[in-house]
Amino acid sequence: MYTIYDTIASQTIKDLQVHKVFRTDAFELLSITLEKGSVFPEHTSPREAALLVLEGSILFHIEGVPYRISRQRMFHFRAKTPHWVEALEDAKFLIIR
Repeated sequence: MYTIYDTIASQTIKDLQVHKVFRTDAFELLSITLEKGSVFPEHTSPREAALLVLEGSILFHIEGVPYRISRQRMFHFRAKTPHWVEALEDAKFLIIR
């Protein structure tokens, strides 16, 4: 039987929250929320990834350049490249890697 999940819709925006929504051998889907003014500290992704903002607006810092990414915009980045995220507004975004 099929199941509909509301994991992303029900995820609240408070501080920094990271939830693994789905994973296969081919890819992983993470749902991340970041409260306005909060920071997701510098880290790297083990694989090439795409970031899709669902709500709010963030600054995505990579290779010394900040990129403003807002609702319904997507950003692609390479594996193992250090980056960090700052919330300009309460934000919810997905990482597909």
